[in-house]
Amino acid sequence: MKIYSHRDNNTHQPLPYFSYGQMREPLEIPQRLEELLKAPKALGLDVINAKDLGINPILEVHDYGYVEFLKNGYEEWKAVEEDLGAQVQTGIYVPDNNPGLGIMAKAAKYQADDSAPFGEGSWNTIYWSAQTALAAADALLNDKSNQSAIQVCLSRPPGHHAGKKSAGGFCYLNNGAIIAQYLRQKYAKIAIIDTDMHHGQGVQEIFYDRKDVLYTSVHGSPINFYPAVTGHEFEKGEGEGYGFNLNFPMPHGASEETFFKHVDQSIDAVKLYNPDVVIHILGFDVFEEDPEARCAVSTKGFEVLAQNMKAIDKSLIVLVEGGYTVDKLNINLQSFLKGLMT
Repeated sequence: MKIYSHRDNNTHQPLPYFSYGQMREPLEIPQRLEELLKAPKALGLDVINAKDLGINPILEVHDYGYVEFLKNGYEEWKAVEEDLGAQVQTGIYVPDNNPGLGIMAKAAKYQADDSAPFGEGSWNTIYWSAQTALAAADALLNDKSNQSAIQVCLSRPPGHHAGKKSAGGFCYLNNGAIIAQYLRQKYAKIAIIDTDMHHGQGVQEIFYDRKDVLYTSVHGSPINFYPAVTGHEFEKGEGEGYGFNLNFPMPHGASEETFFKHVDQSIDAVKLYNPDVVIHILGFDVFEEDPEARCAVSTKGFEVLAQNMKAIDKSLIVLVEGGYTVDKLNINLQSFLKGLMT
């Protein structure tokens, strides 16, 4: 097993932001990664510092104008004569019929909701979060040793809510989609299993009309829960992608047993698909004490989840994404890593 991260994954420091009628403290904070990195250290596991594989794999998935906005938007925002605030954040979303003239218009074009503000230093972390995932994918493509058969990526911010040209839900670049596309240069079929508490509408959007990437998601029912408009069972793909997008929404208040019943359905679908590689988007926000949780997975449950993923018996890349009970991220990740080690 290999574990990847990067020393620059903590320069994105979101400030309090206005959402749903009130100011809210950010949940996706640098301390999350600090806690996650304690887990491999406690288990005597090395963490590899990711190398730079460049912008091209990112542009294979994301719109050029959108990436340019993420990279240079803060400087444009601060260059406006009027004080627009300390971070780039829009209160409106107008993706279509929007020429993007001026930074306020660009923000309206590319920020899908109010939970993905960014500021000074954000692009550096966003970029290296994607590069951390790419390091694992590149090792799988080029490393002949069995050590690359299971890999874990510890980075932030997460990615599964980011669309081709939209930021939202704390997400900016869609790490899972980027590495799925990157792996396609060698592998014919990729499966993504998403067990984060929230539906990954960005992954769904990117691969909705394709059959070479199967997307399965176990998440809380989107009815009155983020992202609210996607993640229903009837969303199954379109065109040649029909049947290759599978959502398994859980009722709010689901038990750990119910969570694993949904995970089993997802795994059964993946086994039937018989992919070359499995990408697991892991959210610790399904933890019973998490502020975002609508189910009750225990610390021990993450060890079982890892064992289930390993038992698929395919090359596995794990992307650690959601999870906001900061003081429990260490023990929960230790539990998951132990499951991969057994």
